[in-house]
Amino acid sequence: MRKIDLKREKDRIIGFIRDQLESAGLNDLIVGISGGIDSAITAALCVEAIGREKVHGFLLPYRLSNAASLEDGKAVAIHLRLNSEIIDISPMVDAYIEKYIPDADRLRRGNRMARERMCVLFDQSAKYKGLVAGTGNKSELLTGYVTQHGDGACAFEPLGHLYKTEIFELAKLLKLPDIVITKPPTADLWEEQTDESEMGLTYKTLDEILYVLYEKKQSEKHLIKKGFLQKDINRVIQLYRKSEFKRHLPPQPEME
Repeated sequence: MRKIDLKREKDRIIGFIRDQLESAGLNDLIVGISGGIDSAITAALCVEAIGREKVHGFLLPYRLSNAASLEDGKAVAIHLRLNSEIIDISPMVDAYIEKYIPDADRLRRGNRMARERMCVLFDQSAKYKGLVAGTGNKSELLTGYVTQHGDGACAFEPLGHLYKTEIFELAKLLKLPDIVITKPPTADLWEEQTDESEMGLTYKTLDEILYVLYEKKQSEKHLIKKGFLQKDINRVIQLYRKSEFKRHLPPQPEME
């Protein structure tokens, strides 16, 4: 796996956040705080970039969400001394599901929750005249582990160039609460969901395969020699190819 200077990277991200605000002519930032490691890091870096008084945190639980996630989100806000607001998305989500898609599977329901959360964040961005900071990382973006127009929608992605394994190390550098570092990563869209169980890979394995194939441009044979299983390599390739459309703006016809 690649070696990066996390202290330098932290400073670089902070500068990037400031540049994004300056180029937009805005002063405030909106961050959804899920109780997970990515949103905690994003919130922490936003606070360091512009000060906590200009960062607006939102905790957006659904009635079936893990109660611990909300408590972890509160712990992050307290740790950062960040003003935050809890907005329950259950009434908005359920109004649509109950009337129009009562038989929808958990994936469709989860996507509906993710998109409702982003609707709330963008509405709050209009209220505070700020930018919505994304919380996605490179591992998620390369495998499509995001909901299009849900958590994949934002004004910019401050962590979009870092793999998940690097995210864990950055969280330690920032001295975030242990609970967000040690708990299994999850989108918390249904009961007992975890990222790794859904993808069928550990982040350590996923990140190494992504790095070798798509950043270093080395072959599958190189990974096999390093001890990786062909089934894991195939799984990563499948995730990467199936999610290609999520990494681009909507296509449009070219003028002749």
